Amino acid sequence: MVRTRRRHGRRVGRRVGVPLALAAALGMAWGTGAGAFAGTQEPVPAEAAAGPAAAGWADDVADGFASVDALGQNGTYGGRGGATVTVKTLADLEKYATAAEPYVIVVAAAITMNPKGKEIRVASDKTIIGSGTSGHIVGGGFFLGQGVHNVIIRNLTIRDSYEGVWNDKDHDWDAIQMDGAHHVWIDHNDLRNMADGLIDSRKDTTYVTVSWNRLGNNNKTFGIGWTENVTAELTIHHNWIRESEQRNPSTDNVARAHLYNNYLQDVPGTAITTSYGNYSRGATRMLLENSWFEGLRNPVTKDATASVVQRGNVFPGTSGRNESGGTAFDARAYYPYTLDATADVPALLKAGSGPRSTLGTAATAGTEGAAATTLTVAKDGTGQYTSVQKAVDAVPAGNSSRVVIDVRPGVYRETVKVPSNKPYVTIRGTGGSRKDTVIVHGNAAGTPKPDGSGTYGTSGSATVAVEASDFRARNLTVANDFDEAANQHLSGHQAVALRTAADRVSLDGVIVEGDQDTLLLDSPSKDALSRVHVTDSYVVGNVDFIFGRASAVIDRSVITLKKRWNGTSAGYVTAPSTPAHRKGFLISRSTITGDVSAGSFHLGRPWHAGGDASLDPQTTVRDSSLGAAVKAAPWTDMSGFSWKDDRFAEYRNSGAGAGAAGPERPHLSDAQAAGQEIADWLGGWDPAAG
Repeated sequence: MVRTRRRHGRRVGRRVGVPLALAAALGMAWGTGAGAFAGTQEPVPAEAAAGPAAAGWADDVADGFASVDALGQNGTYGGRGGATVTVKTLADLEKYATAAEPYVIVVAAAITMNPKGKEIRVASDKTIIGSGTSGHIVGGGFFLGQGVHNVIIRNLTIRDSYEGVWNDKDHDWDAIQMDGAHHVWIDHNDLRNMADGLIDSRKDTTYVTVSWNRLGNNNKTFGIGWTENVTAELTIHHNWIRESEQRNPSTDNVARAHLYNNYLQDVPGTAITTSYGNYSRGATRMLLENSWFEGLRNPVTKDATASVVQRGNVFPGTSGRNESGGTAFDARAYYPYTLDATADVPALLKAGSGPRSTLGTAATAGTEGAAATTLTVAKDGTGQYTSVQKAVDAVPAGNSSRVVIDVRPGVYRETVKVPSNKPYVTIRGTGGSRKDTVIVHGNAAGTPKPDGSGTYGTSGSATVAVEASDFRARNLTVANDFDEAANQHLSGHQAVALRTAADRVSLDGVIVEGDQDTLLLDSPSKDALSRVHVTDSYVVGNVDFIFGRASAVIDRSVITLKKRWNGTSAGYVTAPSTPAHRKGFLISRSTITGDVSAGSFHLGRPWHAGGDASLDPQTTVRDSSLGAAVKAAPWTDMSGFSWKDDRFAEYRNSGAGAGAAGPERPHLSDAQAAGQEIADWLGGWDPAAG
């Protein structure tokens, strides 16, 4: 951005608010959920959809060992290809889960098991997924018996079969029990408060992946074994295990156990004290990577006959046994995977684990389903196009239906522009991680254009520029890797990774990475409404790295602060340039953190672009976790304009960087906060509906 300097008089009577109701902050509280009316709804018949009609989340497939072709099964894809049905009663859930045919079963209510402790016997080729955050299984769970295969259990809250006996030996009431099953994916669930274990993987159950779950408030979390055979293969990654005494997990006689990027937490001062963390028993071979163990006793233990190979784990506040030894295996010989940095794991899991509002909804299923045209991009020539821009060029001008550009894993060094006459475009990475598909370039504002016509300028430096409405991006990284240290001679180091200048832009599960001016959330003109919704994502940078005049929500995401090119810690998270009659930036239920010095970053400053005194910049940060890097006085002036004349506020934040209300740190009242919620920003637009 171009900084200008102009002073103007202080406005009075600024309004910080306008109404709605937001869920609990950052999803950190476990809660007990609803269920008083569970099981009373009328049955919902099967929707007349088959296969690709429920694409998007219903086309998602497992990673890890569940993705391996074995035992006659090619990976794990659940009920894909079968009908999609929505259930709200126990009778309907059991009917479809036990059927011989494949089904995608969407649970759209809190369903109470009767009798208590009931475990539905799931048949092969099923996807059981919660609709947003509304799918609850109360007082029971699921059982997968011998030979059952190709099952996905996803986006559900399974809870509350607890009978009041902590180490219950009388009730074998698990959330998910598997005896001799194979190819199972357990993903993005919240499992808690059960009478026995949360997950039992028993009797040679194999080719299992357990990912992105919240597991806790229980005596036993996850037991693996109950066999003399050493054949099982499991991947356990990106799970938040919190307040659980034992089996976190316990792995007995597992041929290959790959555990990575998990967050194990024992919160001090509670009634639950963890006895041990990851336990390698019998003849288990365990590979344990980049996990965060916090406050646990005996974080890693092993039998004399077992193996644990540790890499990159950290252990703040732990005590007792922390063991390794023996030999493990090379997980990449079986499947690809990407490790997140260990330091990022707590924030990443707090923001991204558990049920997601974007999974299991009919709107999400339809927007990228059968009506969509799909174009494929692959660096190696196995797709229709070898570059993302070539695929965008193939989208017809004025298209009125969604075009999905599936980009296969790889690094695409190019710039991409989606022009304003090409709406309804989705760019979607197809890898197992958002890090697998990377679009990157290195222009800066001061970089000379190849044709000698001047420099790119800030907005022109963008790696990806989106000027078309109804754009979506999923499961990929957009980066600007301009090298400031090597280009000190250039004037203008602003280097945009992603620029949006359109309405109804949805960014879900992406990484946007740069240094200065990383994410430009703009509008085509000062008077144009441009709404942006960012969820389950990372935004990385240091100076004004979320900026512009759009009305933008950043929800359940991680905002990562990084040092500047010379190793110093100083920066600004936001620089809004909001028109007076618009909403600016809302950061909600997110985490702001980074490997930078304490007290070195401001949350924001007012950008009056071009010296325009009529602008009324706005940033609200609410229900979020603020790291120690955030200054005690988190807002500051810019180019002669005082932040106090504009709209900057906090509400109900936590963490080392949070602080009490005061003249230099305004907080919203409850009444004001009721008018600054996500729905107020979106103005009737449902991002899941595309």
